[in-house]
Amino acid sequence: MFDVLILGGGFAGLWSAAAATRLLRAAETGPVGHSVALLTPHPDLVLRPRLYEPDPARLRVPLDRVLGPVGVRRIAATATAVDTARREVTATAPDGTRSTVAYRRLVLATGSAVVRPELPGAALLHDIDTLPAAVRLADHLRALPEAPDGPGRWTAVVVGAGFTGLEIATELVGRLRALAAPCGAADEVRVVLVERAEVVGAGLGTEARPVITRALDELGVERRLGTTVTRVDERTVHLADGSTLAARTAVWTAGMRASALTAQIPAPRDELGRLAVDGALRVRGVAGVYAAGDTAAAAAEGGHTVLQSCQHATPLGKVAGHNAAADLLGLPPADFAPDPYRTCLGLGAAGAVSTAGWDRTLREGPEGFAKELKRAINETWISPPADDPQELLRQADHRVGVRRPVPPPA
Repeated sequence: MFDVLILGGGFAGLWSAAAATRLLRAAETGPVGHSVALLTPHPDLVLRPRLYEPDPARLRVPLDRVLGPVGVRRIAATATAVDTARREVTATAPDGTRSTVAYRRLVLATGSAVVRPELPGAALLHDIDTLPAAVRLADHLRALPEAPDGPGRWTAVVVGAGFTGLEIATELVGRLRALAAPCGAADEVRVVLVERAEVVGAGLGTEARPVITRALDELGVERRLGTTVTRVDERTVHLADGSTLAARTAVWTAGMRASALTAQIPAPRDELGRLAVDGALRVRGVAGVYAAGDTAAAAAEGGHTVLQSCQHATPLGKVAGHNAAADLLGLPPADFAPDPYRTCLGLGAAGAVSTAGWDRTLREGPEGFAKELKRAINETWISPPADDPQELLRQADHRVGVRRPVPPPA
């Protein structure tokens, strides 16, 4: 039996394990230590917010190099069932072997997944929701120079003009041009955003929209608004308005939903499948169970609910892990109190745009500020320290933020 068992090896799971370990270590006075385990089928933390970049295979951090030095045990398996009455998790190893893992306190941090559509040809749609999917897209793009010439060879259709859709669409312009240039076809590159709403970035605020629109115009990204995809085949994307787009590449980014494992927990869930939690991230009505990251419908500042994002997953993980350990030790829990909400949207070679607050007020700064901020987030802030147990435990304190000064524009 483990004192604290965390399900999921993403940002919330990693920081839950680190935070629980930090508090339990601080309370140890004798030779017998507490046990913390992380159950995940994957050996790496995937830097998921960066999977729109050209080389996704490198965007991972070995979990054993981060958590191993502080004594967290990694169980290489997939959680397939949770029995909260018996405090047991059924786990399936990669070879199919099933086992039962008992716990005293549980943190559910199994994340979310893109909602794949049910439409003819859906299997041809790429996404960047997981590392394998992002690698498949990268491999597909790298194969285009050898593909038969013809309509749509250098055209990519991106479905969904939200945060993820905008980042991959603007990045694809440069990625496709770099691949097409040796073939003398850079001018044939075409990226088309398809969005059901009548505007792009509907959830990103009215102040940011003119910046986004200018970036799309600068990059030549076309928009098909007020429609969606109804069918896909090898060379054509069919839209609900009756039009078609000749394209060899189609990327789906619309919609996210919490891990199906939340249905195993006998507690209320919201429309995204996230579990109802209190201020300490305890799952309501279920003893000994906490939720963090994309599985938790936690309250943020100003009466808002957290978003399914790395920005909230990290502090959620720290508080859930801390409180799971505090519960074992008979200590008072900490309340979840995230940093003020902000966004920073990458716009490929056209830069970036940053907003502050839930009203998405545009953040002004010197030229290049938003792009440098995005670079700092992607390359520094979101990565946990590897092979540095002291720094990991320091950062695992839920009172320590990840934000650091932004370097001046290059």
